[in-house]
Amino acid sequence: MQQNNTTYCIFCDFDGTITTLETFVGMCKTFAPGLFDEIGRKMWNKELTIRQGVRQLLESLPSSLYPDMLAYIDDKEMRPGFEEFLEYCNSRSIPVVIISGGLYDSVVRKLGNLKNNVTAIYAAKIDTSGEYLKVFSDYEHEGELVAKAKIMSNYRHTCKIAIGDGPTDIEMAKYADIVFARGLLKKFLPQDKEYYEWDDFFDIMDTLSCLMMYKK
Repeated sequence: MQQNNTTYCIFCDFDGTITTLETFVGMCKTFAPGLFDEIGRKMWNKELTIRQGVRQLLESLPSSLYPDMLAYIDDKEMRPGFEEFLEYCNSRSIPVVIISGGLYDSVVRKLGNLKNNVTAIYAAKIDTSGEYLKVFSDYEHEGELVAKAKIMSNYRHTCKIAIGDGPTDIEMAKYADIVFARGLLKKFLPQDKEYYEWDDFFDIMDTLSCLMMYKK
C-alpha cells in the first residue's frame, strides 16, 4: 500500500541475509579452501578488490565442479519469515529486488518457486563452456563485481529500502532511505547512517508496518 505518493522498493542481499549462513563464502571454502584463505586475506588487507578476488577464485575452478558447487546450497536454511515477507510485499505492491554478491544460479536454485514472487535477481553469472569457470556480470564497477548501488540507481522509487548483513552491503545501505542491518554491516556502516536492527523477516515486516503507518 503506497501512501502520500511514496513508492517503496526493497533491495535485499542474499547470502547471510535470506540464507542464515554466508553460503557463497561456505561454498568457496569447500571447493577452494587454500586459495580462499589466501585471496580472502588479500581482500581483507585491500591488496585485492572484491571484484578481483572473487574472479580469481572462481576462475581457478574447473567447470566440471559447477554442478556440485550449486548443490552445496541445497541443505542450507533460509531465514525465518522470508516467504511471508514476500507475500507481505506483494500484497502491498512493493517490489523486492535481490542483489547478491554470489552466484545467480545459486540464488535461483535456492529460491525455487519463491523466485516468482521476486521482481528481479542480480548476481554474478557463470560460463561453464570452457575447462575453467568464467565469471561475468552486467554491473561491474570499480572494485565491485556486482555493484549494488549502481543497480539501485535504475529504480526510480521515492523510498529505497536496503536489507543486508555484511560489508558488501555497505554501498547499498549508503544509498537507501531505510536500512535494515545485522551482523558485520552494522559494524561497518558510517556512524551517521541510521538503521534498524533485525533478526528475521518477521522483524522487518513489523518495523515496515509501523513506518508505513507513520507516513499515512
